[in-house]
Amino acid sequence: MIAIMSNRRTTVAHGRLAMRELRLDAARHRRHGRQIMSFEQLAVRLAGGFARPIDDESLRTAIQAVLPNTPLGELESIKLLPGMVDASADTLHKAWRAGIDLACRAHEHPRLDSIARLEAAVLAQLPSGMMRPCDLVAAACQRLDHAKAVLGPVEIVGITELSPCWRPLLHALTGYTPVTWTAGPRPTPPWLEATGVIVTRDAPQAPAVRAESAATAYHEAIEAIRWARALLASGEAEPADIAIAAASTADYDDHFLSLRADANLDLHFIHGIKVTTTREGQAAAALADILVRGLSQSRMRRLAALCGSEAGPFQTLPVGWLRILPTDAPLASVSAWTRLLGRLTAADWPDEQDHTPTLRGIVELLGKGHSAAEEIGAALLSGRALAIWRKALLAGPTGSLDTTLENLKQDDGLEACVSVAWMPASALAASPRRFVRLIGLNSSRWPRSISEDRLISDHVIPTAELDPLPVAAADRRDFETILATTERQVVLSRARRDSEGRLLGRSSLLGAYGEENYVRRNAVPAHAFSETDRLMARPQEFAGEPQAVAATACWRNWHRKEITPHDGLVRADHPLLLAILDRTQSASSLRLLLRSPLGFVWRYAMRLRMPESGADPLVLDALGMGDLVHMTLDLALQKLEAAGGLAKADEAQIAATVQEAAREVAGVWESERAVPPEVIWRRTLDDARVLTSRALTYGDERLPDARSYGEVAFGGLEPKSDADSPWDSKIPVEIPGAGFRINGYIDRLDLSGDGKRALVRDYKTGRLPREDISLDGGRELQRCLYAFAVKALLGSEVSISASLLFPREQVDLQLADPEATLLEITSYLQAARANLTAGYALIGPDTGGTYDDLAFALPANAGATYCKRKLPAATEMFGDAAQVWEAQ
Repeated sequence: MIAIMSNRRTTVAHGRLAMRELRLDAARHRRHGRQIMSFEQLAVRLAGGFARPIDDESLRTAIQAVLPNTPLGELESIKLLPGMVDASADTLHKAWRAGIDLACRAHEHPRLDSIARLEAAVLAQLPSGMMRPCDLVAAACQRLDHAKAVLGPVEIVGITELSPCWRPLLHALTGYTPVTWTAGPRPTPPWLEATGVIVTRDAPQAPAVRAESAATAYHEAIEAIRWARALLASGEAEPADIAIAAASTADYDDHFLSLRADANLDLHFIHGIKVTTTREGQAAAALADILVRGLSQSRMRRLAALCGSEAGPFQTLPVGWLRILPTDAPLASVSAWTRLLGRLTAADWPDEQDHTPTLRGIVELLGKGHSAAEEIGAALLSGRALAIWRKALLAGPTGSLDTTLENLKQDDGLEACVSVAWMPASALAASPRRFVRLIGLNSSRWPRSISEDRLISDHVIPTAELDPLPVAAADRRDFETILATTERQVVLSRARRDSEGRLLGRSSLLGAYGEENYVRRNAVPAHAFSETDRLMARPQEFAGEPQAVAATACWRNWHRKEITPHDGLVRADHPLLLAILDRTQSASSLRLLLRSPLGFVWRYAMRLRMPESGADPLVLDALGMGDLVHMTLDLALQKLEAAGGLAKADEAQIAATVQEAAREVAGVWESERAVPPEVIWRRTLDDARVLTSRALTYGDERLPDARSYGEVAFGGLEPKSDADSPWDSKIPVEIPGAGFRINGYIDRLDLSGDGKRALVRDYKTGRLPREDISLDGGRELQRCLYAFAVKALLGSEVSISASLLFPREQVDLQLADPEATLLEITSYLQAARANLTAGYALIGPDTGGTYDDLAFALPANAGATYCKRKLPAATEMFGDAAQVWEAQ
């Protein structure tokens, strides 16, 4: 112990990386008694007792606690706004580092008075042992007699400047123990000469320096990883010898994070990575998304997926419980979830046990909003995710939790001393490496511009006084220090354009380094950083890969006029094709079979679906508007029939019933589907009411003693309501000769009292066609198929009248000869079935069209290029089946 005390020495360094490397060096050389710390820690050690500095987390916690109840005068109106905690902490840190006594200067300006009040409240909130820099310096100066025993000789390494608040202690310390400032080739500040500190210098290094320009910031990151990989592969450098740095790392962090994974390279982020890049951080972000923006099904699914493996209520729910949620329902409010949960029974859950109380408890908890963020986080999160959540609550207000989480950092788990390092330039200046690449050397980015403090403007306290170590001067100093301390190689890199294509200027720091090497984005790299990069740099090698062979063959086949296997040709009698042909069809699926066989296979065999949009619609699309009108019509018709029948109702009764039905349908729709903004939604409901009223009051033929039915199920479908049905909906209906069973919902069916006549009506909320139609090229099958289904279920003696009613124009298009039309449809369906059985799953006239929701699976701009090129050959292969496209 005595030997260790006699060997005690203290080394002062700047930054975690410098201290880590100095500790490693001390351990390797067995330098017992060596203390390595920052100057702030030196002051704390000398102050003794229970003294400690004010760390950033404690400061933010205190600010958040005192802001609501502390009168701040001029800042009173903004004290509870998002960002106030961050701005206050930044301002206090600047004032403390600059050695400014806010309390003594409070009389100079109302803004200073406000900041002084906040400082007093914060200091009263903090533990008594937690001190400002000036208080630490005062306490340390009273114990300078112990400096030699506590610290021993002090050596300051790798520092080019020291904040004004620490300079009095440094000056006083020289009278009690030797203090050495090991500057090496770094510049020293002018004030150091008057302190009595011993300054040692070394000659600057003379590394090989070259300048490069890359296409974009992402290209810069790629070239940096290639450069590091080349150094490692050649054996010229060890990982600990290599550093990549920028004045500000934020613009490049995401690029390096993705490239690190692709390169399988241990690239250590000295400044930490975003917590949202980890699963635990994403769990916290998912919870914040719900609390800040409200409940929705998509947000709940994300939260459940991320929290399902953690201890908490989600873990008690059975595997696959998300299947109980209706896919089309947005569930955007607690009331919508309550209505859903009220309908659930034990049979609806995957394990046939009722977990509704648990899910209801989760929903009610989330419904409390961000004001109960601490309680909600403790209930739903655990482990590392809960620690991140609590840290976010300390860092900012609950109303901006999502933004706070986005800015939080954590250690990436790699060891800096044995890894290639990505770091801020300030860290590299304090801890040099042998091979360095500096990126982001663009104007206004290196050096960065000086900005005023957010709370104390330049006219209150001059910026030069509040921030005597401005970022622009620090950036220049760090650049010069890096060049002087790097032993072997320095590469200076900048981007020519930003992410939006705008030209970027060169940094003024590059002026002395002559012409830069222009690196093209698609240039073949001298050394690839990953397998992907290597294959892209060697097209001949990549061309032999199975994936490339398949992609090339597909691309070439898409550009040929003849039909190829990449256009939908499959082997004849494929079991999957036979299976989907054997399923019970609807009018919509048969239309798809006739007009886009490829889409028919994609939808029903491959189960492709259009990607769901994460945003609520601005207006309902045509399909949504049709569903809304049909739901209103069905409910209004049920109410009218229950009140004596549609045939006996007058216009006033119909209008009142439609109003009531529309109100009920709107409530159901809002709980189960996404809705437009309120003003547009009200206008949409008005439009739906008008169309419904027109449809129900249309003055056509009235059957004697008629009974009206809406949304009548047939062919095995379950009825949509408990209303009476004219037949058993489970009876199968098959088109004779075509080999297809059909099902569906008839929009409206009117039966005469004697059961001898029937009106089959299909409502169309779109625009009226320009001419009378029968099959409309295979687009219109419902009238004929529904008329056939009614005749098959009610008997051949029933006289059927089938029509399309367009309530917007109040026009009813009658089908002239349903039986002849059915025979025509049957022949087309037979041909389509034969073609698909033969393996011709090809495009049709609807493929790639405006309303083709599977167009995303086709080549880009398929409607204007690919489909026009392939359709003639497909038409020829379809033969008789293609004739339906010309049918009127």
